[in-house]
Amino acid sequence: MKKFVYIVTDRNRTSLHVGMSADLIKTLDFYKQMPSLFFDNAQQLTRLVYFEEFKTEIQALSRFKLISRFTRMQKERLVRSCNPDWIDLTIGLDFEHITMNRPIPTQVKMPLAIMS
Repeated sequence: MKKFVYIVTDRNRTSLHVGMSADLIKTLDFYKQMPSLFFDNAQQLTRLVYFEEFKTEIQALSRFKLISRFTRMQKERLVRSCNPDWIDLTIGLDFEHITMNRPIPTQVKMPLAIMS
């Protein structure tokens, strides 16, 4: 089962939060639905700026613990190493999730007039 370690931030990049999840899309939806549950209204952590995927929970947990101990500067370097413009990566994940869960048609439907 996949596990994810991620970093989310607010629109001003004032807060960086490290987390771990088995379903990244559901977790991010939860952050967006309950923006002030864990943080105050000024820190609505809705932008996914970094994530890593792991095969086991043990690997993810050790990486989560490591990144959680990083200083802010180290976390910023980590984000900039793969996302230099701090783009919200949720858009790409949503697109991938939609296309991965859509059934792929195996038969092509053609009108009978073409076949005769």
